[in-house]
Amino acid sequence: MPLLKAILAIDQGTTSSRAILFSETGDVLSIKQKELTLFYPYKGWVEQDANEIWQDTKWSVEAVLKEEAQNVVATGITNQRETTIVWDKKTGEPVYNAIVWQDRRTADYCATLKEQGLEKKITDKTGLLLDPYFSATKLKWILDNIDGARDRANAGELLFGTVDCFLLWKLTGGKSHTTDATNAARTMIYNIKDGVWDEELLALFDIPKALLPCVENNCHDFGVVDSNVVDTGGQQIPIAGMAGDQQAATIGQACFDKAMVKSTYGTGCFALMNIGGDFKLSQNKLLTTIAYQLDGQVTYAMEGSIFVAGAAVQWLRDNLEFFKDAGESEALALSVDDNNDVYFIPAFTGLGAPYWNPHAKAAITGLSRESTKAHITRAVLEAQAFQTSDLMSAFENDTGNEIKTLRIDGGLANNQFVCQFLADILNCVVEVPKITETTALGVAYLAGLQVGVFKDLNAISTAWQVAKTYQPNMSDEKRQLYLTKWSREVDRVLLHN
Repeated sequence: MPLLKAILAIDQGTTSSRAILFSETGDVLSIKQKELTLFYPYKGWVEQDANEIWQDTKWSVEAVLKEEAQNVVATGITNQRETTIVWDKKTGEPVYNAIVWQDRRTADYCATLKEQGLEKKITDKTGLLLDPYFSATKLKWILDNIDGARDRANAGELLFGTVDCFLLWKLTGGKSHTTDATNAARTMIYNIKDGVWDEELLALFDIPKALLPCVENNCHDFGVVDSNVVDTGGQQIPIAGMAGDQQAATIGQACFDKAMVKSTYGTGCFALMNIGGDFKLSQNKLLTTIAYQLDGQVTYAMEGSIFVAGAAVQWLRDNLEFFKDAGESEALALSVDDNNDVYFIPAFTGLGAPYWNPHAKAAITGLSRESTKAHITRAVLEAQAFQTSDLMSAFENDTGNEIKTLRIDGGLANNQFVCQFLADILNCVVEVPKITETTALGVAYLAGLQVGVFKDLNAISTAWQVAKTYQPNMSDEKRQLYLTKWSREVDRVLLHN
């Protein structure tokens, strides 16, 4: 009897590298994961060892394939976006650590460009705001600050890529230097209207075009896993799908209809609304980005980026030692009746949408003598709903679409307090899918589409199933009181940054 078809998803995130094997029906067959080290060499700097990213990914892939002997028909790559790597074209050795998307070292440079009135030009071409978050200024920093990097780049000796691109290059034994449209869209040098690396922006950031990868559809024949590099157990595995993590989650949540919204609560929180095939700029400091590109046709999304979500719970666990396991945060939050007027503004790396203030600092406000770690923990969890409310208001103002349902995923989607508070504060239905590994599932869907496991997007929509639904259960008066207090505390943080 032949083995069932399986699809391997490589999910390289900010805090871990994972490999997940899915059956053709979407069931998880096996998961292997390694936690990834983050380095903070200076205030506001965040780095990772690119070689560790690769070695952990390689280990995870080999461990899954060894454990679960399946007929793997394809693999897909999804990744932390914007994180920037430059490596030697011949040896594959990075010239510097990977500069993580959270890194703020180029904030002053971005401020200088804003003062020169250049943000509009960048936004009109890329849909992005001028911010250290994106790859361009990180790449420029490496070229300007690492000995010999610029000369070597100009000589064609170096390659640039986001994490997807770096892993693809490694997996194919250096044969494929390619990225996909969703990852290219996050670099701040890719014109998402014309679908090209933008010559004017390359000149602005002084980036040699020879560094850059080819840009392809999300479903594409990206290459084959080199069995001399990765032990595939004798299987020939094509790499057939690739997408940035938030776009992959959008696909994994089957948000294919205009105005559908998903929100992922991982290290950060990222909400995307499908806005269809027409490019439209936000008037509320949201980003316009590529949701997916299939057969050369682009579907756009508006995105709200919140830099700190699950990372705030990790901070409570690791820095303040409130609990030993992040899952304990739910019981601690529910041990008190309310937040006792304690609010948490999680601006550890500035504030993202809709504020976009890289200099804002995190704050816990409203502390009093009776405040406990339970109140602070509750405030941290409640902040996820307040931040999301800011994004949903911006979405509705930009598009005129009322959001009645929100599909969520990520680690905090397992926290029932967070899910219910989201429904209450947003006053909408919150849906948690049966398969919560939506980022990995999304790229598995893409790879499956390319090799014919899935016929089309309708087949994916049919396969999507909801596991739990949360209905709003809060009075309008109480909701408004919460939101008014939240806005007041955010204003105080912004005033004193």
